[in-house]
Amino acid sequence: MTIHALPDALGGRTMPYPRAPQWSADEAVTHLFATHYRPLVRLAVLLLRDQGAAEEVVQDAYVVLHGHWPGLRDADRALAYLRVTVVNRCRSTLRHRRVVQAHLATVRPAPDAPSAEAGALDLLRHDAVLAALRALPARQREAIVLRYYADLSEAETAEVMGLSRGAVKSHTFRGVAALRRSLGALR
Repeated sequence: MTIHALPDALGGRTMPYPRAPQWSADEAVTHLFATHYRPLVRLAVLLLRDQGAAEEVVQDAYVVLHGHWPGLRDADRALAYLRVTVVNRCRSTLRHRRVVQAHLATVRPAPDAPSAEAGALDLLRHDAVLAALRALPARQREAIVLRYYADLSEAETAEVMGLSRGAVKSHTFRGVAALRRSLGALR
């Protein structure tokens, strides 16, 4: 096992930490899949509101990681790479969905049948909280899901969202305030 050095936050000294073993792309992706697939799917479901699309996004993220594994600068950051890929692909899926819906609205009237998103969300226990979360703007929803559901720090959330820590704090504060207002009657 290779030992690398991290700067100590207090005195500028360095502290050793173990590096992940040198795995092949197949071994690394298999290990990451076994340990992180379900949490990444849950993250994508909360962002997309569609179980099937969420699974597809996460699977695509693993395929991309496998293809980029030889060129990955820091293998220890593979999970962060996966999270960023999942969030970015969720954003792309939502953009594509909006374009398709806009096109379909001009072609024919919207169907009265409930959507696949409604079916996926019916399976979740906290309908009221999820409905309030769904009503938030996308960035606020992403910040809250990454901070409190995925349990990422402000710095990690900022990295995944591609924003500054201050912007993450602002989106999180506004999102929590909006959830408190909409869920206040449930207390």
